[in-house]
Amino acid sequence: MITLSLVGIGSGNPEHLTLEAVRKLQGADVILLPRKGAEKTALADLRRHIATEMLSPAPRVVEFDYPKRDADTPEYTDGVTAWHDAIAAIWAELIARHVRDGGRVALMVWGDPALYDSTLRIADRVIARGLEMRIDVVPGITSLSMLTSAHAIPLNTLAGAVQITTGRNLRAAGWPEGAETLAVMLDGECSFQCLPPEGIHIWWGAYVGMAQQITLSGPLSKMAPEIVDTRARARAENGWIMDIYILRKGAN
Repeated sequence: MITLSLVGIGSGNPEHLTLEAVRKLQGADVILLPRKGAEKTALADLRRHIATEMLSPAPRVVEFDYPKRDADTPEYTDGVTAWHDAIAAIWAELIARHVRDGGRVALMVWGDPALYDSTLRIADRVIARGLEMRIDVVPGITSLSMLTSAHAIPLNTLAGAVQITTGRNLRAAGWPEGAETLAVMLDGECSFQCLPPEGIHIWWGAYVGMAQQITLSGPLSKMAPEIVDTRARARAENGWIMDIYILRKGAN
């Protein structure tokens, strides 16, 4: 049976690879390496660096282009489902072509495969296509862990609960009832602007774990315009951006 290892590689710093991650990548027959467009070449470059410079001997690397999601699909989930099906078709074809007879294939996953990442769902679609395959998951340091480390803060208050959500959910429903701390991911719209800012503290970070890391924090009422401006400038300078933030009510 083919083994597909989904290996979390952290948030952009090769030093954050675990020994298990290195071992699983090292033991792969083939590493599949996605290219996600010219604006995100830095992400592919990091994966290439790991595969060719940190592994010895380096496994064979097969690069492929990611299909783009149709942003015009009326229902967001329908568009994402179609996109995942297209990616699964590419994976299935590459795995069938390059890995046979119980071979081992690996994919490097930004952050961790279990936290707001669709790699595991796509892998299930590959199996549903009839490919006999075992899924092997290696956890990675998440952008959320990197954010709390960068700001030197605990994620939760004493005995407090945390809700992890997306910018889309924040815009659609506002602050979740009963929540004290929110961790907001996948937000390209700076959705914290939709909230009444009084009494909310924000800890924001972009490119967390990478050389160009940027962090800002303070009362949301004061920091919101600065974060919006900083984010726009960083995206223009780098051609892409990944950011994440924590919101907390009643924080000093």
